[in-house]
Amino acid sequence: MTMRSGMFALALVAIAGFGTAPARADLAKLYESAKKDAELTWYVAHYTTQQAEETGRAFEKKYPGIKVNVVRTTAQVAYQRLNQDISAGVAKCDVFSSTDIGHYLELKKKGLLMQYTPENAAKVAEPFQKFDPDGLYYPTAAGLIVIGYRTDKLKPEELPKNWTDLLEPKWRNKIATGHPGFSGYVGTWAVAMEKRYGWQFFEKLEKNRPQIGRSINDTVTMLNAGERIVSFGPTATTLESADRGNPVGVIYPTDGALLMISPSSVMKNSSKPAAAKLFLEFLMDVEHAEVAVKNRQESLRPEVKPLPGAKTFSEIKVIRPTDDEVSNGVPKLIEKWRDLFGG
Repeated sequence: MTMRSGMFALALVAIAGFGTAPARADLAKLYESAKKDAELTWYVAHYTTQQAEETGRAFEKKYPGIKVNVVRTTAQVAYQRLNQDISAGVAKCDVFSSTDIGHYLELKKKGLLMQYTPENAAKVAEPFQKFDPDGLYYPTAAGLIVIGYRTDKLKPEELPKNWTDLLEPKWRNKIATGHPGFSGYVGTWAVAMEKRYGWQFFEKLEKNRPQIGRSINDTVTMLNAGERIVSFGPTATTLESADRGNPVGVIYPTDGALLMISPSSVMKNSSKPAAAKLFLEFLMDVEHAEVAVKNRQESLRPEVKPLPGAKTFSEIKVIRPTDDEVSNGVPKLIEKWRDLFGG
């Protein structure tokens, strides 16, 4: 048994005492209708391509006869593609999963989201309930942005403790980050940093010449390649990389790890509405939480516990800007970022 499979087994043991709730009658009815749709298309920015496809396969295993067409991109690319579909009057996307909350506020304002209340919405952990009072989008993924680092390049006494530590000149040409123009995770993190420390945080960061990728996951690639030794990166991909034996680790900043809550919604113009609703149910179900934890994401279901090595929310400080702050702040911040860093 590998380390990773062993840890996943522990997670399964953790949920064993809870069992699996029997399918409710209306979910069974929804499944019957969904089988007539036969497939759905999922625009997703929540995960890596590997995890998105694994999620699709887990759904297909639970609900035979329904295929998931996974279209994984960064959040801004997914939103751009969705808007191109809408402008062209075509309905390619059935379920939309972005990491940028601003996308949902805009789609909601335009009346482009289908109202649907999943049965599983009442079963997720308390921090993820009653997310949108109008029931148009629901939390289906959660992650943390923390400080990543090379375990073989830095001694414990050299590790940064908080975000502003990385503004010191000694980190020049050693930092990796993503780009808010492509990544909803990076956009939300940048809004949180500007709110807490002002724009001078980024002016100081620019002097340290960070290497800038697109996706937040690019930071892990840069660490693994040895191009940088610290990062503003995600816990999930970093810990998953460590599970594979790469010399990387995470630091939970004392001034607050950024909590990302990423929603999903059924598009109002979906041509496969039953399959889309069933998939939204699945994204809030235990089987999806198992896939998420296996891939080092946070679990939305209380029955599914984190793997060893990850901290629970009760052990760390988390920060999160409001939805309005993200919606209003990200577009402005992207422009300021491009003026300062380019790209």
